[in-house]
Parts: sequence; structure tokens; C-alpha cells
Amino acid sequence: MRKKKLCIYNAQIIGPEKVIKGYVIVDGSRISEVTESDFPRVKCYSDITMLDAQGRYIMPGFIDLHSDAIEKEIQPRPNTLFPTDMAFYELEKKLVVSGITTMYHSLSLSDEWGVRNQDAVIGVIKTINRLKTARSMIHHKIHLRYELTFLAGLDVLEGLIREGSINFMSYMDHTPGQGQFKDAEALKNFTIQSYGKKEQEINDFLDKTIENQARIDWTKLRELSKLAQKEGIRLASHDDDTRGKIDTLLECEGIVSEFPINLETALYAASKGLHVCVGAPNIIRGKSHSNNMKAIDALKNNAADIICSDYLPSAILPAIFHLTREGIKLTEAVKMATLNPAKALGNEGSVGSIEVGKSADLLIVEMHQDYPILRQTIVGGNTVFQSDFHIYDTERVEIIC
Repeated sequence: MRKKKLCIYNAQIIGPEKVIKGYVIVDGSRISEVTESDFPRVKCYSDITMLDAQGRYIMPGFIDLHSDAIEKEIQPRPNTLFPTDMAFYELEKKLVVSGITTMYHSLSLSDEWGVRNQDAVIGVIKTINRLKTARSMIHHKIHLRYELTFLAGLDVLEGLIREGSINFMSYMDHTPGQGQFKDAEALKNFTIQSYGKKEQEINDFLDKTIENQARIDWTKLRELSKLAQKEGIRLASHDDDTRGKIDTLLECEGIVSEFPINLETALYAASKGLHVCVGAPNIIRGKSHSNNMKAIDALKNNAADIICSDYLPSAILPAIFHLTREGIKLTEAVKMATLNPAKALGNEGSVGSIEVGKSADLLIVEMHQDYPILRQTIVGGNTVFQSDFHIYDTERVEIIC
């Protein structure tokens, strides 16, 4: 039986360039009409479901190109692993409540422990790709983060590219003394806390990492990036801290610099036409958890155009409205989590904005005391999350002691 059309009216529709008051019609899984009007003009109400947005915002669903939330769901504590099936289904619920309709699960291919071990990562990739085709609330993608000092992982990476198991990839280097961890002691402490290992075991691992850094095969990496491009897989780099690293990314035909460490590098990346991604948690907190660049500095200097959840899916929506209080237009802030990542990944023809023909991935957002509250999440025309609230009038409540 054919599903009825859906008309969401009396809404503030956040388009790519402006906000309009009007209505959106969804036909099946696609947007069929976007009209600026005080009242919906539909021919037959019996063939359409009418949804009054009550003046709330409608915005595109978020496209999160970098989030390690699945890792946290599988391994919430050191040496504590949960089944990937359970993690997938439970994380989905958190994602739709956060407004994320397309998730690029960021998995780290390395020789570390737990969920970042090679065999574990391959298993997680296979499970996600299996589960997403059987039952899923959102669009699931794989963002494979390759640790450059994991030399034995090159062949694994090539295999995953050739078999079409991944959708996006990035090169990262967590060798102590550069990048995110210029302070080697900070990296050691982070690794001890993350994996619950003894100090000597961590020291041996970091020493091996330093040795392997000098043996990174950039000729092979450039070949793999070209292979990935042929397969429709785009490339990013991670924690860039020098112009040289941006130049290397360009040599590999990469398109995104994720979490540049300083403003100079972010500006250089943007000047070269690269997309620059910063974290929503950094925006809200006003600082980096690693004491690196403040995301707002890059955004205000036009040195970043994408925001992702990084490690906290719920951060994107409040980060968008935080940016408006910093003087950034609402339409521009929304594009940083929707249309801009879609463009970076080559998907702007089907997702990322409220336009006719695109997937009906929509969010209805209410402002409550200047805080954005997600009321409904629609993915491919299907409502996957809906909420309501009890509003208490304390002046009319009789309290009996």
C-alpha cells in the first residue's frame, strides 16, 4: 500500500540561503515541494497527512562525518567490550534523538587494544554493514581512520577499499611529540586511561610508534588514496599542525582537514580549497580537550566550514545555536552540519538541504528558553523519533504537604 504524503506546515524552514515561513511536502522518501506560504495549498487532504509545526524550525538532518560514538558504545570502559549488535541498536536511538540522520562511524584501524585492534575493527565494519541493510533508523556509513604508524595495516586498508566496505577514510598520526599530542606525557596518560594498561606496556607501545613513524610509506599511501578515489571514497587528514601536512594531504588528493591543531594551519587548509572540520564539543565548551585550537576561532576567521560531533552526538544541535550567538547566521551554522559535509563527501545531490528531490531527512526543532529541543526526526520520509513535554504552570499547582 502506498504511503500517504506528508505536509509539514506552519514552519520556519531553514534553507541553504534563507529561512522562510511555509510548508514542506514529502512524497515517499523524497521532498516533493518546498513552498513559502502562510497556509498550505494542497489539492486533497484525504491523500495527505497534515502536520502542524506550530512555528518551529524545520532543518535538514545532520550528516556527521566524524564520530567515534560507536567505539564508546562498544567499549564504554577499559577492557570492557559489549556486542556490536547491541551497540549498533542502542546507539541508533541516541543518534536520532540528537538529530543525526547520516552517521559516518569513525573506526580506528591500528595496533592498539580493545575496539581499536585490527581484528575488532574489521568485525565492527562487517557487523555495521550487515545490520544497516536489514533494519536501520538512519543512514549508516563507515569512516575508516588509518593510523599511519600501523605499518602492517596497509594491506588491510587496501582490502577494505577494494571490497567496498568503507565510505570515507582518513590518515592520522598519533606519534607523541606532534599533532594532537605535542605533549608526549599527555598521550601516555590518555592511553593509560583509555585502555587500562600498565605504564611500561604503554611506554613500549609509544616507543614502537616513534620507530614506525620514520618508516611510513607515503608512496604506497598516495597509491591507496588514488585507489580510494576511483572507488568513490574520499580522503581526510587528522590533527594537522603544519602547512607541510596540508601539502601532503593535497598530494594525496584529500578533501578534508579534520581538527587542525592551530589557526595558521586551518587558514592555510581553507586557502587551498580544502574543507576544514571542527568539533561541536569544542564549540560549546569554548576550548579543545587537548588544549589545541578553539573551534570558534577557526569559524570566525572562515577557516572552517564543517562541524561534527567528534565524541558526543548530542553536541551538534546546541552547537549550531551557540554559533548564532557568536554572530554566525543560522543558515550558515546549519549548513556546517548538513550541506557542507554532504558537499565534502560528494552527496549534496541527495542529502544535506531541504530541496525538492532530496531525501526527506528532516528535523523539527523547538526553541525553549533559548535552548533547541528536538521534537521530531524524519529519515527518508519515516518518523524515527517524536517527543512531547509536560509543561507545568507552577502558579496553578497546589502543593499539599
